[in-house]
Amino acid sequence: MKFKKQIAGLQAYQPGKTMDEVKKMFNLDQVIKLASNENPYGASPKVKAYLTSANINFALYPDGYATELRAAVASHVNISENQLLFGNGSDDIILMISRALLQPTMNMVAANITFGQYKHNAVIEGAVVREVPLVNGEHDLDKMYEAIDENTAVVWICNPNNPTGTLTPSQAIKKFVEKAPSDVLIVLDEAYTEYITDESYEDSIGLLEKHPNVLILRTFSKAYGLASFRVGYAIGSEEVIGQLEPTREPFNNTLLSQNVAIIGLEDQAFIQQCKVQNNAGKKQFEAYCEARNLDYYPSQANFILMEVKADSDVVFQGLMKRGFIVRSGNALGTPGYLRITIGTEEQNTALLQKLDEVLQEEGVL
Repeated sequence: MKFKKQIAGLQAYQPGKTMDEVKKMFNLDQVIKLASNENPYGASPKVKAYLTSANINFALYPDGYATELRAAVASHVNISENQLLFGNGSDDIILMISRALLQPTMNMVAANITFGQYKHNAVIEGAVVREVPLVNGEHDLDKMYEAIDENTAVVWICNPNNPTGTLTPSQAIKKFVEKAPSDVLIVLDEAYTEYITDESYEDSIGLLEKHPNVLILRTFSKAYGLASFRVGYAIGSEEVIGQLEPTREPFNNTLLSQNVAIIGLEDQAFIQQCKVQNNAGKKQFEAYCEARNLDYYPSQANFILMEVKADSDVVFQGLMKRGFIVRSGNALGTPGYLRITIGTEEQNTALLQKLDEVLQEEGVL
């Protein structure tokens, strides 16, 4: 078989064990998953009501242009419908961007450490990957600018950043965009934007008016609680969206996923409630870390990257045995840390009690 040489040894995404698998492994009645940054409150009750009564002809293809969803999102973010591109989750759009712009003669610039799919797709396309270390968990935009040359096709800025949860200031991003070459696509991946509470944050959509080389990614998988329906979207100039659209596979969103995304978008009261509850849960983790002298990154997302002062995999396993699935920092390039999705108040309290047990076993506390 004549596979691309660059995929030799490339590892597929590892989603981790399911709750059912963990139940069987450790003979547990209940398992709580706080590993994938899903919304612990689920989706809007209006989505659940729709799903109980939806009358859909399953034999028909969905609207490939997502006409109704397109209109709803365009109205919500106050842009033209032609400025939107829909994907089977944001991952799908990252793949489209990589497919459209990256090749062996080109390079991409991203942070180290950040969302791994940027690098993964660049490797598949044979492009050069340039990674710039974070500074205090934030993008070092000055060094990222220095990494750009005439062969740079894409710059990725995950904001808030995954896995640190940190927010790169809006003004810093604005300055970066203003001085970056206009023929370099600057992708602002904002999967967690609905959770941001920092008052200095400015909606990045305002950048599009003067900077058509900016592309913004958002998703219904996080705050909207619709991860299983796989709907992400890009906001950009009509020119950039027009160039990317042919790389999109036909019918990449189902009719059901389009409909529930519309309903979820309409219930902004639910989103605001989730934001408030997430912020309260974040404070639970921060207080825990401060009381035990454990480092943590100031998060503007729905997860926290926190120190455990022990082998991340050992602590991860200890929590899993006790019925909690989190994310080991060893898998994220942050050894000695765990990334934990912020759950409900009850889930957070229960997890932190079990974490105390594990850290005591490891001699940390």
